[in-house]
Amino acid sequence: MEKLVIHGGNRLSGEVEISGAKNAAVAIIPATLLCQDVCRIENIPNISDVSCMIKILNNMGASIRMINKHAIEIDTRGVNSYIVPYEMAKKLRASYYLIGALLGRFKRAKVALPGGCNFGVRPIDLHIKGFELLGATATVENAMINAYADTLIGSAVYMDKVSVGATINIMLAAVKARGLTIIENAAKEPHIVDLANFLNAMGADVRGAGTDVIKIHGVKELHGCTYSIIPDQIEAGTYMLAAAVTGGDVLIKNVIPKHLESISAKLIECGVMITEYDESIRVESNGKFKHINVKTMPHPGFPTDMQPQISVLLSIANGTSIVSEGVWDNRFRYADQLIRMGANVQVDGTIAVFQGVSELTGAPVRADDLRAGAAMIIAGLCARGTTEIEDIDYIDRGYENYVEKFRELGADIYRKNFADDEENKNHAAG
Repeated sequence: MEKLVIHGGNRLSGEVEISGAKNAAVAIIPATLLCQDVCRIENIPNISDVSCMIKILNNMGASIRMINKHAIEIDTRGVNSYIVPYEMAKKLRASYYLIGALLGRFKRAKVALPGGCNFGVRPIDLHIKGFELLGATATVENAMINAYADTLIGSAVYMDKVSVGATINIMLAAVKARGLTIIENAAKEPHIVDLANFLNAMGADVRGAGTDVIKIHGVKELHGCTYSIIPDQIEAGTYMLAAAVTGGDVLIKNVIPKHLESISAKLIECGVMITEYDESIRVESNGKFKHINVKTMPHPGFPTDMQPQISVLLSIANGTSIVSEGVWDNRFRYADQLIRMGANVQVDGTIAVFQGVSELTGAPVRADDLRAGAAMIIAGLCARGTTEIEDIDYIDRGYENYVEKFRELGADIYRKNFADDEENKNHAAG
């Protein structure tokens, strides 16, 4: 087991390259099951969530060929199983996308209830409702989701609540259904548009992705294709916040600035200078911030996946800031870790009040989930003294080579084995 050690206080400067989008990759990889052909996926992020999804497909009979660190070929012609066991599904939330993809491929799916980060109840009711409207029967038994259909038939699906996961799953199930499927009140996140573009590259007929009405005309067959995944909006936003809190000057490359507008707007409101270019964005900061209010909302609102990171900045901003969480019920668990570092935070349900302090101080903390882990890194970078972060497996799920990337920007950060600490203790005791 490893932990991160950060000696804070270094100003970040230089350039950083953003990897492919995690949330797009974990939807596009299962989508390859629909084509029974060979797909080449480029700009794949080298993270543990992607590795887990590739292992699941490989276990089901897909042939995987690594072309290079960021490109793979997936041949799904040999897939002969519609079952995803618990031991594999428990490692990532996105394993539930395999339900929609397997329904489209085999008209059957048996997938263990997924794992991933735990920051609130994440029911799959909307997913099941969508499958049933397409003509499938879906039940949950012994922690396994069982879905089957004689024929999938296009239907009107109204989403009672905006749900990224359910929108993606229904899209996957509908692309080979007979007739027209209309998803209303659909999620509009960039990775949903990316999935739609990938499906269309395979021969699907998906229109309206990026709006709240997606129309899918079912097709009989899909074919292989070559496709490059979009840059990761949340990884880019994380480096934007790290640059800001350290009073840095960082050029963040390989981004789509439009995807970052809600993050840029809040940083500008805090007093950070943002300069947009065609495929990059520059963040310049003097380390002094105005208090603001933030409310997370579905896209194009401020992303819930950026809420912990911007909260670090608000903990050292001048005055009182209020953060309202509009997506998940329990996303403020990381507040206890910030308090250990000297932050003044009060949480009441889905609202947190930050009274800015002059500085944070290093402390032993943990990553409660993926984005909370990113927030702990940001806090450690701007804190006085040394911060040690445990449970970094969460961070590895979504950020590629983040230690190396931060070091290249001037951060004093490294991984350390717990065994090293035990050895030192034993040596001292001896």
